[in-house]
Amino acid sequence: MTVITSKQSFDPETVPLGKGRPTKDELIAHYPAKFTWTQLKAFINSGDLRLLKRDKKLQERYLEHTKALKAQFGSITNYLINHRLQWGKVDTLSMLSPDYDPSLKPQWDPLTVGNPTTTKGLPTLPPDAPKYFTADVPLQYLFIMYNDWPYSVPPEIEHFLVWSRVPFLPEVIPETVRQRVGHYGLWGFAGCSEPPQTPSTLPSLLGALSEWGITLDMLKIPPECSAEEEASLEETGKEIHAFIKNRWPQEEWETGWFVNPPSIQSVPELPHIHVFAKRKDFVTR
Repeated sequence: MTVITSKQSFDPETVPLGKGRPTKDELIAHYPAKFTWTQLKAFINSGDLRLLKRDKKLQERYLEHTKALKAQFGSITNYLINHRLQWGKVDTLSMLSPDYDPSLKPQWDPLTVGNPTTTKGLPTLPPDAPKYFTADVPLQYLFIMYNDWPYSVPPEIEHFLVWSRVPFLPEVIPETVRQRVGHYGLWGFAGCSEPPQTPSTLPSLLGALSEWGITLDMLKIPPECSAEEEASLEETGKEIHAFIKNRWPQEEWETGWFVNPPSIQSVPELPHIHVFAKRKDFVTR
């Protein structure tokens, strides 16, 4: 059973506020979640993935940090490829892992490690590498990490990123599906005790987005699919969906996942999946 202590343990006056990547304690104490699990699922299911937001103050901290990274490494892509992404390995660099101990000396400082003028680039794919992402893609082509800068999710929600050296979409898919995914992205859910709310419920949820000035007329909801298009979309995302269910078993986890459309991808050169995962045995005390 996963347990988190009461909010009294995360008083902003007793949890130091640092710079750079935040710790879990900082997120809870200084950047309390703006969204519930129900709202997060509804925002994903709406098809307007711009509704998923980071705490505004945390966003400011993130932008300051990325300025330093760009100055040090030239670009965020260079920083990720050369320092943060550890292909085929367990994420030992995260400050949000349950195993992170703030009393220990930091294992890694992205602003002092490595020579920023040295660029390794992505590892070359061998001839027998898969052509695109599958549920059983070898781990050497992936890196699964906690999002160092998670969206405004409750403490019981883990925000992961799945980075891939191979494309997520098959080479051959219907052009209408390719255009739709290119415009709206791709998403799905697994193991949820309650299905995500439909886009028709969004007007009742916009209050959670008032801080960002989101109004009903700003939403970009995808048009309804035909039965044939819906089947094609499911076929296009089936390998990602199967991977998610294998990595976060439905008996233990509720998950919502998505791949952003190119227009809002933070690092378009490196494909990745966002995964929100909630343990079913999670308890707050």
